[in-house]
Amino acid sequence: MSASAGRQVFYGVAAAAGLVLTWYFNLTYDGSTGYVQAWFANAASSSAAVDLLVLAAAVSIFVVTEGRRLGMRWPLAYVVAGLVVAMAFAVPLFLLVRERALHARRGDG
Repeated sequence: MSASAGRQVFYGVAAAAGLVLTWYFNLTYDGSTGYVQAWFANAASSSAAVDLLVLAAAVSIFVVTEGRRLGMRWPLAYVVAGLVVAMAFAVPLFLLVRERALHARRGDG
């Protein structure tokens, strides 16, 4: 298996895990507090929330600019998927599609 193929498998598995695991917790959320309020319920969850928000902003800019640079179709769709579904799903999915684009661009795929 080539390094590119290995990365593609990893990104695919990570995207699936990001989808399943985040939505497991989303679906088990009981709604007893506001969803965003629950992000900041204590210092640990606040740290994780701020970490994700800052990372999501930076990665969103990268996804759009890198997607455009490589001629990928609809790079903004990955940002939207991150907001609607989960960044843990959308970013690995983008990296999978990016890796496939780079692999095809090199002409060895």
